[in-house]
Amino acid sequence: MPAAMSAGDHSFRPILATMVGIALFSAMDAVMKSASIAIGAYSAYLLRCAMGFALIAPIWKLGGGQMPKRSVLRIHLIRGVVVAFMGWTFFAALVRLPLAEAIAISFIAPLVALFLAALLLGEKIKPRAIIASFLGLGGVIIIVAGRIGREALTHEAGIGLALVGLSALLYAWNLVLQRQQALVASPTEVSTFQNGIACLTLLAGAPFLLVWPSGVVWLELGAGAMLAVGAALFLTWGYARAEAQKLVPIEYTGFLWASLFGWLYFGEGVSIATVAGAALIVVGCWIATRRKRPEQSAL
Repeated sequence: MPAAMSAGDHSFRPILATMVGIALFSAMDAVMKSASIAIGAYSAYLLRCAMGFALIAPIWKLGGGQMPKRSVLRIHLIRGVVVAFMGWTFFAALVRLPLAEAIAISFIAPLVALFLAALLLGEKIKPRAIIASFLGLGGVIIIVAGRIGREALTHEAGIGLALVGLSALLYAWNLVLQRQQALVASPTEVSTFQNGIACLTLLAGAPFLLVWPSGVVWLELGAGAMLAVGAALFLTWGYARAEAQKLVPIEYTGFLWASLFGWLYFGEGVSIATVAGAALIVVGCWIATRRKRPEQSAL
């Protein structure tokens, strides 16, 4: 039985694993933004998925990996296709928007995912999860409003906003599928099929869109693949052990990492509005993840 099928873990470990996964994904976003600027979002994402598959598939196979049964394969296929278009649109948005702001706008996804989890997984939405999501969303609104107040909205920025909005809706669906996937498959199996199916989905456009990289771009794509695989392993492990509504608010910490990596990698500044919005996001995460003192059971 894969570890992903273990019972619920009520410790802090799933939360910590999710935090690590989000940090790795944010670092991956930074190197992928640079690669996408160089060769285009489509080429960068297709090659990153191919390299990710090449990294994780042998590990999965050597660990006893076998072809999953039809019901599990169906979940793998759906998520792989969703991830293909989610990643492509997101990296295309990163070419046009600052890293932290693109991630901030994408935070509508956890809010949508909470309600999708209730609809698709039958999870009961707790009041504090709703409060946490609205606090996080309020932080995002402050950040976006601060940027619009500072700068005129260019045509490219408008396209970027539309792309990141579409990517966020797909990401919300992805979060729910991630929970379903984590309950029936091991982290290595999830990462193998996610990268492989996303790569095959995107491959259809290769004759028309693929741009072959050179030099340092190969290093960025390799780093992006390793970071993405590592993030997927941590997130799958965490989502197998805690409800989606408990973990999706942790997605908001990605903004803090994006602010750091955007500053280090691209020299992108952080405004007062960004700091204020980030504070609300952190408060929301704390509310969502704090634990109540357990009640004594009746004997």
